Amino acid sequence: MPSRAKLFGHPIHPILIVFPLGLFAMAVIFDIVQLVTGNPNLSLAAYYMIGAGIITGLLAAVFGLIDWTGIVPQSRARSIGVWHGLGNVVVVLLFAISWWLRKPNPVTPSGGALTASYLGVLLGLVTGWLGGELVFRHGVGVEGPPQG
Repeated sequence: MPSRAKLFGHPIHPILIVFPLGLFAMAVIFDIVQLVTGNPNLSLAAYYMIGAGIITGLLAAVFGLIDWTGIVPQSRARSIGVWHGLGNVVVVLLFAISWWLRKPNPVTPSGGALTASYLGVLLGLVTGWLGGELVFRHGVGVEGPPQG
């Protein structure tokens, strides 16, 4: 099933998902390194990464939804797509909670802010696996064999 949303012949959703995935993962890594080193600049960087991850995650979701509407109704792929999409909405919400809790003092995130980020990145691993299932097992967003 080819992607419905393309830019210069390439599916847009997989182009965009690298941004929130990378930003959220690096925010968590920066927070962990900050806990070890005590460098508050790392938590400040994580705060801004989370903000950018939320924006790019919502943008990627729009194109994921467009692609999801092209999946055959009542299929296993459509069901997996629902869990993938809803799970990623929860990922973005967890990071939004983390960002909001950090807002009063971005250089010193609370335990709640860190917990929301950690849960978000763990759930992101699951939803990323579901996205892989859609592409590699069910062929969602995959064109036919190359011509010529």
